[in-house]
Amino acid sequence: MRSPIITVTIPATTANLGAGFDCLGAALSLHNQFVFSLLSGDQERSDRERSFVIEATGSEAERVATNKSNLAYQAFLKLYQRIGKTPPAVHLEIVLQVPLARGLGSSATAIVGGLVGANALAGSPLSLDQVMELAIGLEGHPDNVVPALMGGCRLSASDGRSGTQSSTDQVWTICDIPWHEAVVPVIAIPNFELSTAAARQVLPDQYSRADAVFNVAHLGMLLRGVETGRADWLRTALKDRIHQPYRQTLIQGFEQVQTAALDAGAHGLVISGSGPTLLALTHPDQMVAVETAMAEAWVAQGISVQTRILEIDTAGAVVESHR
Repeated sequence: MRSPIITVTIPATTANLGAGFDCLGAALSLHNQFVFSLLSGDQERSDRERSFVIEATGSEAERVATNKSNLAYQAFLKLYQRIGKTPPAVHLEIVLQVPLARGLGSSATAIVGGLVGANALAGSPLSLDQVMELAIGLEGHPDNVVPALMGGCRLSASDGRSGTQSSTDQVWTICDIPWHEAVVPVIAIPNFELSTAAARQVLPDQYSRADAVFNVAHLGMLLRGVETGRADWLRTALKDRIHQPYRQTLIQGFEQVQTAALDAGAHGLVISGSGPTLLALTHPDQMVAVETAMAEAWVAQGISVQTRILEIDTAGAVVESHR
């Protein structure tokens, strides 16, 4: 009998969502695929002592590591370490659609893809919650990996035992957030990158009580806004004092794109993840105008840009097995 071929499809994600810093994320209808198959004995020998082969195709494939440092392969190994088994020799093909280092959760797709693929090849010894815990441990925080795994919009809260939301030594509670069909995500991806490390370095170590209260109120209103589609609530809710005022200084053209999106009818505009991709939420009647306005504003700044009108992906990680 031939060995199974496991295909795992993982959605891109948008995290932080204004006031939802490090705790709120949503899966988007843009995907990476990870195809796992076992190497035969002849293939293993022909590859000398290597126990894996990694190939990448699609957008920016040449930038993907094909050695042991590959993030999806590292996640693959992590799961086998977790279950106490020797990982098999594997061929991994990565098909890319999610841009790298743009704030759309490309690293989360790799982590979740590697874990889910390994779990499927191993006969699914771990539950969804156990895979999720491993994913959060590898990523460091839940806002990207949880919706990448589970789909939809997800709010993650920890038990706070170590005093920090980003700690991996936590017990997590995950809440699914209903998303109204009249709230459309529109993304604009500029042709420059912004590293997560750089985006975190600009954040202050402490915040005022007023800023904390501001964000608590706006996060609560954001959750109700995406659930109901209420435009007035969303226009207020998509404001933030924790990360965006600091990170927007790293994104050339932010103010111009934000103004253009709002003038075209968007409810609001936020930084997707740590940027530089910008995400507007809008009513379907305005989505084309908003997409066009965002693109034109960045082009006017001398920056080429890709834009997409997307949907919320409700499926999360999808596994297919065939022989």
